Amino acid sequence: MPQYRRLYQSGGYYFFTLVTHERRKFLTDELARKCLRDAWLTVRSKRPFNLIALCLLPDHLHCIWKLPDNDCDFSQRWSSIKSLFSRNYLKLEGIEGNRTKSRMSKAERAIWQRRFFEHLIKNEDDLNRRIDYIHYNPLKHRLVERLADWKWSTFHKYMKNGYYIDYDDIESPGDLELE
Repeated sequence: MPQYRRLYQSGGYYFFTLVTHERRKFLTDELARKCLRDAWLTVRSKRPFNLIALCLLPDHLHCIWKLPDNDCDFSQRWSSIKSLFSRNYLKLEGIEGNRTKSRMSKAERAIWQRRFFEHLIKNEDDLNRRIDYIHYNPLKHRLVERLADWKWSTFHKYMKNGYYIDYDDIESPGDLELE
């Protein structure tokens, strides 16, 4: 079995990618967005973190969090968010994917992939490249022709705050090396 090593740094900035089970495309549906927002706010009220950037796509999400100076436990936060989301989503008649025997034996729902990708951001350049990667993702996946047309992203907030001067200012960051 592979050994996953996570880097934990109190007060760190982290880039995350979470993917739906079997890459099912439902995260941008109204019910899923509501359940994700509710789970997110509930967990954040108990275990704070600052949202730096976010892009919600039909089958995955990317985001950057800044953790509190005295805390590095992003794993428990994600576990709680995924659990609350799954419970509420299914209770409100969201549709689950195919549950394997392994998932059933561990009482896991078929909503999310088991693991998530995390990257500890090293410096300001790394942070800016990851923000661009997050915001560029709808174009990368050919979901829109213009970034401004994707509703579920912090791109609009960054434009309003002058991070991007024009839509053309953001270039494809290419495929970032996701260590």
